[in-house]
Amino acid sequence: MADASGYYAHPTAVLDEGCRVGAGCHIWHFTHVSTGAELGEGCSLGQNVFVAEGVKLGRNVKVQNNVSLYTGVECQDDVFLGPSVVFTNVLNPRAAVPRRGADHYLPTRLAQGVSIGANSTIVCGVSLGEYAFVGAGSVVTKDVAPYALVYGNPARPRGWLSTQGHRLTFDKAGRAACPETHEQYQLTDGRVCRISP
Repeated sequence: MADASGYYAHPTAVLDEGCRVGAGCHIWHFTHVSTGAELGEGCSLGQNVFVAEGVKLGRNVKVQNNVSLYTGVECQDDVFLGPSVVFTNVLNPRAAVPRRGADHYLPTRLAQGVSIGANSTIVCGVSLGEYAFVGAGSVVTKDVAPYALVYGNPARPRGWLSTQGHRLTFDKAGRAACPETHEQYQLTDGRVCRISP
């Protein structure tokens, strides 16, 4: 069983032996963290969350109620997962065909600051760039660029957001500023990067 010092786990939560839970984590009702899963410091797992073997969460990852994180998912720091988000890990599942283990599970990687809206599905094998934002109810089937706003089924690019989650409006030179922090961004060849802290 994981060492309970330094984090809170509700009495109904199940923490399998061999999972790693960072200091300051909060794990709520009926949540299951499997052997081999790793949670960084300050993570919050809502009610009825499942974290499979091999899943890795960075620091300050917020996982809302009813989220399933299957083997192959990796989240860097400050990722937000809305209620009932689902990740897959096999592209062609069949009940009669065993497809388990590293040979069949495709990785899904979420970079720092990614946000995924409620009831979205993330199909395995994709990467979401820094501060990408997926609108509620979306189905993500392809990689998402850093700072991109995507939504729909399938999710398509709809614009760009700052690290604070504000829409970016680019001028003719491809420059934009966050209306909250005044951070500067550059759009070049369909990619956005932050050019001032």
